[in-house]
Amino acid sequence: MNDIAVKCKNIWPGLGIATITGMAALFLSEHYHAPAMLFALLLGMAVSFLYQNNTPCACGIDFTASTLLRAGVVLLGLRIALGDLAVLGWQTALMLAGAIMTTIVVGVGLAKALGLQKRFGALTGGSVAICGASAALAISTILPKGENHERDTLLTVIGVTAMSTIAMVLYPIIAGQLGMTDTEAGIFLGGTIHDVAQVVGAGYSVSESAGDLATLTKLVRVAMLIVRVAMLMPVVLIMMVFIKHFFHAKNRAESNEVPKMPLFLIGFIALMLLNSFVVLPEFVIETGTQISRFFLVVSITAIGMKSNLGKLAEVGVLPIVMIVAETLWIALLILGFLYAM
Repeated sequence: MNDIAVKCKNIWPGLGIATITGMAALFLSEHYHAPAMLFALLLGMAVSFLYQNNTPCACGIDFTASTLLRAGVVLLGLRIALGDLAVLGWQTALMLAGAIMTTIVVGVGLAKALGLQKRFGALTGGSVAICGASAALAISTILPKGENHERDTLLTVIGVTAMSTIAMVLYPIIAGQLGMTDTEAGIFLGGTIHDVAQVVGAGYSVSESAGDLATLTKLVRVAMLIVRVAMLMPVVLIMMVFIKHFFHAKNRAESNEVPKMPLFLIGFIALMLLNSFVVLPEFVIETGTQISRFFLVVSITAIGMKSNLGKLAEVGVLPIVMIVAETLWIALLILGFLYAM
């Protein structure tokens, strides 16, 4: 109990400042009729000093940017039913699968061409293709350990987070300039932006329907939705098989643990199935939606607080070139698919 009390005490300062900043973003959004997610990101970045140097707010900001974000995504399940998956269709599912695998292959090829380690290419390619920093951490645990293993993981996390933040701001503008419908914008944003948080922010800055579809498309990338039912296969399982066979890791015996499906994804599926097969009161759906939106705005604020684009100056040029190239590859691939439909 004492440990729980100490943990809660450490969380409150950061959670409180993120909540207040998120409420300010909502206020500005309502009064200036601009996306709340964008205001949340910018306000968060403006007070990013609160996260630096292990301030008392750091623990709560970490909690808000991760746990509260996942809670917001879980509650989004109340807004989506199995029938909505038909909007994607099998062609989109196959396109996402192809985009994931080709981006990883491009990453490995670029690493070889630039004189970097192939495992670094698999790490950056998988992170860009699947879910950004979270994928980087997951993939790094199954890659063969090397001399610069921790450094490569850190570079990848910083790089994909920065690119994802930039994409969150630029991609909705690109979608608007190209005259995309909400469906096209949702597939484009969910299929190209790296992190779940930034996908949510970009999608809902376009419209609610685009945000819903962007989130759904993103979860398809994370979970590798193959058919239009809730039969989900986590991509990390595929990555584990791919990487182990591709690199012939010598220490397979040490990494035989089967990765577990993320709890927030299970929660999202559970609420989506509940909403599909049970007629829920409108009050329940509306309340869950409002709570979800608030959680997501506050978590985006915390993401902004954690952003430190200045750190990119500390890394070499080649890793950044790789991540930018992989980001452009998956973006152009998805755009090509959308215009070929």
